[in-house]
Amino acid sequence: MTSEFDLGRLLAERGAERYELHTKYLNHQLPRMLHTIGFDKVYERAEGAYFWDADGEDHLDMLAGFGVMGLGRHHPVVRKALHDVLDAQLADLTRFDCQPLPGLLAERLLTHSPHLDRVFFGNSGTEAVETALKFARFVTGRPRVLYCDHAFHGLTTGSLSVNGESGFRDGFAPLLPDTAVPLGDLDALARELKKGDVAALIVEPIQGKGVHEAPPGYLRAAQELLHKHKALLIADEVQTGLGRTGDFYAYQHEEGVEPDLVCVAKALSGGYVPVGATLGKDWIFKKVYSSMDRVLVHSASFGSNAQAMAAGLAVLSVMENEQIVANARATGEQLRSRLAALVGKYELLADVRGRGLMIGIEFGRPDSLKLRGRWTMLQAARKGLFAQMVVVPLLRRHRILTQVSGDHLEVIKLIPPLIIGEREVDRFVDAFTEVMDDAHSGGGLMWDFGKTLIKQAVANR
Repeated sequence: MTSEFDLGRLLAERGAERYELHTKYLNHQLPRMLHTIGFDKVYERAEGAYFWDADGEDHLDMLAGFGVMGLGRHHPVVRKALHDVLDAQLADLTRFDCQPLPGLLAERLLTHSPHLDRVFFGNSGTEAVETALKFARFVTGRPRVLYCDHAFHGLTTGSLSVNGESGFRDGFAPLLPDTAVPLGDLDALARELKKGDVAALIVEPIQGKGVHEAPPGYLRAAQELLHKHKALLIADEVQTGLGRTGDFYAYQHEEGVEPDLVCVAKALSGGYVPVGATLGKDWIFKKVYSSMDRVLVHSASFGSNAQAMAAGLAVLSVMENEQIVANARATGEQLRSRLAALVGKYELLADVRGRGLMIGIEFGRPDSLKLRGRWTMLQAARKGLFAQMVVVPLLRRHRILTQVSGDHLEVIKLIPPLIIGEREVDRFVDAFTEVMDDAHSGGGLMWDFGKTLIKQAVANR
């Protein structure tokens, strides 16, 4: 008997129930939050760097699914690869053979990863981090992993142990024996290493929370300290990797940095099939998988599946053939420099920073008395409300999707698809300038919305 299932009909009949279904069966706070800030949109389709709503209006995506959509949405090369792999009807995930696609993807990924030799494929960024933590602890025989203040490495228990934000950690103790050190503080790192129980330091070359870059020379000096004490350097490139910062990996901006383990995910998926990868040096893998008895000591049920591997191969092909890394570098510099030129014009705009197409826009306390009073009122209710006041009109008035860079931060993070160009830069800068003009006018809809946010923040205390 042929099973009857019509996905198009199901969506046509029940797609309008999306928010009600989520409220009833999933995280009920998500639709509540979206309704509160006016983000409860209905998007009908997407392509490249744009969404289209039910009215046919386009929306510029400057968020890229938290970095997953590095090539934009529905890239034709990735789509074709997935159609091809499904049509091939491969004997996938038999568990007792060696399919060609994982080896081919590992080979191609390693061509962009000098000094690394082997790859473990999992299903997500947090799983890539978990793998790195396990491998580092095993090969060093030490229990403790260092991480940086304000770091974000995932939300499963191991990666949560190296998460630098208390809001994510609260209520989930006990976690692994890990210790935070300030990003860029070599003295703090040296003090911890002298205790003799450190397996590794895991670090984002550019932190996603707040978009803070490791100071020049820090990664190389940290690597030397770690190796002196027989500990490892783990580079978390889940968000920064695959061209995001204008080089294939963000750690490559600093000469001489050769991490022992590197974690990637997000953009490798092409936006379709979840995939994560932990790349490492040959001796690490050989020590973990030291005998046939240990052949499955670390594995993933869906790791290396054909669809994920095909997507990854297609992504790397597009990146090479369409010069995606060079575009991210050039377009990112254009966007960052144009935004940075506005810092002197707007007193509420404190800083613009980042690399490539990973840019942080930070707001700060204004000088003028009228604006300072309103800023203080927002800060007293909840830090981060002004940044949210900017994000909302960017979407509502200008149809541009952005995000606040972290809880209690006055920073907007831009991580658009790496395929954007001058047209998207013009659109964002023009919209942002108009929002800043409104914010500095001292009145208008923007500050009225601020009052709504203050009431909501006070009610949630």
